[in-house]
Amino acid sequence: MVPVALLVWLANSSRLIGPMEAGPLLLAHRGLGQEYPHEGLTSETCTAARILPPEHPYLENTIPSMQAAFDLGADIVELDVHPTVDGRFAVFHDWTVDCRTDGTGVTREKTLAYLQSLDVGFGYTADGGETYPFRGKGIGKLPALENVLDTFPDHRLLINVKSNDLREGELLAGLLAGLPSARLEKILVYGGARPIAVLRDRLPALRVMSQETLKHCLIRYIAFGWSGYVPASCERSLLLVPLNAAPWLWGWPHRFVRRMAAVGTPVFVVDDYAGGGFTQGLNRVEDLERLPSNFAGGIWTDRIDLLAPALGRTDASHPEH
Repeated sequence: MVPVALLVWLANSSRLIGPMEAGPLLLAHRGLGQEYPHEGLTSETCTAARILPPEHPYLENTIPSMQAAFDLGADIVELDVHPTVDGRFAVFHDWTVDCRTDGTGVTREKTLAYLQSLDVGFGYTADGGETYPFRGKGIGKLPALENVLDTFPDHRLLINVKSNDLREGELLAGLLAGLPSARLEKILVYGGARPIAVLRDRLPALRVMSQETLKHCLIRYIAFGWSGYVPASCERSLLLVPLNAAPWLWGWPHRFVRRMAAVGTPVFVVDDYAGGGFTQGLNRVEDLERLPSNFAGGIWTDRIDLLAPALGRTDASHPEH
């Protein structure tokens, strides 16, 4: 009689199954943006005021930065959105405009016209405020979500809802509901539990994730995935997996990635989780050595300009726009 432990091992070993044919997906976090030290970050940190010496001319969450990321080899670009008082969505990361721009106040308390009048490069400095290399270069560069959708009609996008506001989910559902099903298939959304619940209810075909759905999926999978069971909360979603947590997942890497792909859920690895709520992507070429051999899941990165060439996507030069 075959021991149960051996059957479980056989059902979950990736040694007996190859990776999916496609290579790793590259997800460019906020497009191609300016790099900054990640040590000591809090939710209040103004990252524009601590950038490293610029290596390229792009500013995060702008259409040129997204185009640059796609040109470099990104499969998916992540972008942040805030609703405006006139019922639109502005593509911008921060809760307030004070850090990056020449404006003041809460982002979602402004009109889209006001936000688009700002200089989104105003606050960037690499030398403690002695120089501001992007001032005057970001005027009018803040796009509306519709601008992004129109500019990249055939590309995959990950939209980050920056709040837990139920109304934001309703507003975004209304916008996305007007898209053809083939376009909706290439859009993913993550954010607060309440707006994500609205999106899942209104648009069941949309891939969505919140911290709650991620926890529920992974905890139940760790408990029962040995049997091949995939929880319903894992379906039509996306998963962010810290590299130091990955070995806990039954069938990691190839069986796990295949199981999630079978229920419409892409898997993206991020750097080790160390507590505190901040987990960054894989941002160094050396980080690729930590991936399983022939890994065919996704890689979340802030440095598409480094990782894409290392994976043979493009040459190491930056595209010009």
